[in-house]
Amino acid sequence: MSEIYTLFITYRDLILVGSYPDGPIGGLLLTLFIAAVGLVLAFPLSVLIGIARTSKWKIFFIPASLFSAIIRGLPVLMLVFWSYFAVPLISGHAISGTKTLIVALVIYEMAFLGEVIRAGILSVSKGQVEAARTLGLSYPRTLMEIILPQAIFTMLPSILNQFINLIKNTSLGYVIGVAELTFSMYQINTIELTRPLQVFGLLAIIYFVVCFSLTRLVGMLESALHRKRQIKI
Repeated sequence: MSEIYTLFITYRDLILVGSYPDGPIGGLLLTLFIAAVGLVLAFPLSVLIGIARTSKWKIFFIPASLFSAIIRGLPVLMLVFWSYFAVPLISGHAISGTKTLIVALVIYEMAFLGEVIRAGILSVSKGQVEAARTLGLSYPRTLMEIILPQAIFTMLPSILNQFINLIKNTSLGYVIGVAELTFSMYQINTIELTRPLQVFGLLAIIYFVVCFSLTRLVGMLESALHRKRQIKI
């Protein structure tokens, strides 16, 4: 354990912020940044997927359902590779590995978070929807003012869980040279050579601490939401 601690102290800057300020940001900071950007960009798109998945209009329901089923059935690593080769062809110019990884994670998150939003929409009681329609509200207005606010609020713990998944999935960025946490630890392992167990043990500890802390936050949020529901009842 002392060797792992020594490794962390020796390479602390590389692990936490990469080459910054002498070079680009990397390490844990880049990992959290990519996960956060992926979630923020995917969220509005996943709301559209969730709405389409609950639509009675087949023109919306079928494409959204196919997209969700296909993406959820593919390994994230395959999405990373596809994005790495396809995005430059589509855009007409090369993009950085970081942007490529964000594109792949946004596509991945659209499918999974879309299912979360869909479950949230379906959890809103039909009585509220019928009451809103009786009062003369159109379905789009009912969706925006009645259904979605409740659905998103109810699904907040699940949304945070998706953020935790994104943090872990950023580790796949090392295969395309993204200088996130796992890539930084590979660099350290290349320098050290003789201590791979300690290096990757440290990597596991860092991921565990970050993800466990966020999991605890999710648990606290779930408890707070449960208490709020009980008060309303």
